[in-house]
Amino acid sequence: MPDLYWDSDRRLTAIGRTTLSVAARQAVVDGEVNAASSVLDYGSGRGDDVRGLREMRFQAHGWDPFYAPNEIPRAADVVLLTYVLNVIEDPTERRHALRRAWDLTARLLVVTTRLTWDRSKVRGQQYEDGVLTSRRTFQHLFSPAELRTFVEQGTGVRCVSAAPGIVYAFKSDDARLRYLARKIVPHADWLASEDTGSAIAAVVDYTERRGRLPRLEEMPAEMAKLLAHLQPNELHRIVRKSAAPEKVDAGARTSTLSTLLFLAVELFNGRGPYSSLPISLQLDVRAFFSSYKEACRRADRLLLKLRDDSYLRGAMQASKVGKLTPTALYVHRRAADQMPTVLRLYEHCASIAAGRPPSWTVAKLRHQGRAVSWLDYPEFDTDPHPKLHSSYVVDLTTLKTSYKSYEETLNRPLLHRKHEFLAPDDPDVPKYRRLTQSEVRAGLYRHPHLIGTEDGWKGELLRSGRELRGHRLVRRKEVNQAK
Repeated sequence: MPDLYWDSDRRLTAIGRTTLSVAARQAVVDGEVNAASSVLDYGSGRGDDVRGLREMRFQAHGWDPFYAPNEIPRAADVVLLTYVLNVIEDPTERRHALRRAWDLTARLLVVTTRLTWDRSKVRGQQYEDGVLTSRRTFQHLFSPAELRTFVEQGTGVRCVSAAPGIVYAFKSDDARLRYLARKIVPHADWLASEDTGSAIAAVVDYTERRGRLPRLEEMPAEMAKLLAHLQPNELHRIVRKSAAPEKVDAGARTSTLSTLLFLAVELFNGRGPYSSLPISLQLDVRAFFSSYKEACRRADRLLLKLRDDSYLRGAMQASKVGKLTPTALYVHRRAADQMPTVLRLYEHCASIAAGRPPSWTVAKLRHQGRAVSWLDYPEFDTDPHPKLHSSYVVDLTTLKTSYKSYEETLNRPLLHRKHEFLAPDDPDVPKYRRLTQSEVRAGLYRHPHLIGTEDGWKGELLRSGRELRGHRLVRRKEVNQAK
């Protein structure tokens, strides 16, 4: 059987890009594509991802049956399969393409396709399980859940939805767990170290944030060399003397909750033995729990609480961050890690199931039913009443997803009372609260059913004779002149 047969019309689906594709950019942001890894773009089209990665000094090469047929698709640490599966009309050939890319993968396969919400952009007639376009190209549009299932069946491994329409398939479960740990457990960045003194300061900082002393194998290699002349007991004594006890206690509480969160999410995927955990999480379990069994038991109880409507509602009422409405809790991404652990688990389960979008501002967690929405307000920090750009929703009971863009909408939804979405100690809260208070005094919130969209809000501002200058509410100039 040939390596892969591609109908010549498929070349028409390859578009030119001036930046990395969404999938390649996601892999770089996640640290999965880095200077130490080789990359194969399997079905590289016009080769823009290969050129972009090479410009970033990454080792990348590509193969494409039309644009680069003479290149040899060599095995690589990371293989990109970007918008390939959706243009193949034969399901058997589609599976073969996935399998061939998987066979060339040493560590991570990144699969990206177009999604069902692109249907309005694809003109053509139904053909087999997709659409035959007017250009005689084919598009099979995947749902996020279908894509993940397809890749899992084709590779035989448990996969992770890195973002909507982007699935990661790791060759080893260890690599998958390390990826999840970085996403779920707060990443412990190490302070830069140039000498013994700064290396000790970095260990003290880590201890305060993690709630325990680090092991040598957790440290960056250069730092370990700087501290190699110290005996472990001597280093521990110095750190214990220097670390602030209250910070260590706070770090221990944070690490305990993060470990429970990881173990609960991992059960959602299929939990492995203690030895399968990344080394830092193994050490967290040993430091903060009597046993791995006890940690798993507590994580299981946490997961069960997701099914309890009254408990979930209570957690939302008790949350120190976010805006609670009769149907949901809304939390800004800067405050999301401060939600009660069960709510963080709620949001993480949705992201693991169908992918968290790369751009979002506010997470909406429904307490009636189980669904998470990620809402994108790109001008949240600069616009006193930011407009909604897009919404991505995952229903956890059905795993169905929906996406809506408001870019072309003339009368977009907008936000009020921005301070309520943030943590109380967020530095922007006083400014936002002052604006809300002045708007309340001006009577702008008397008719809440009118002010949820751009047109309604503009109408209320006109009625009250006010206008906004940045985050300040002032009287309109023409009103002042009339007086």
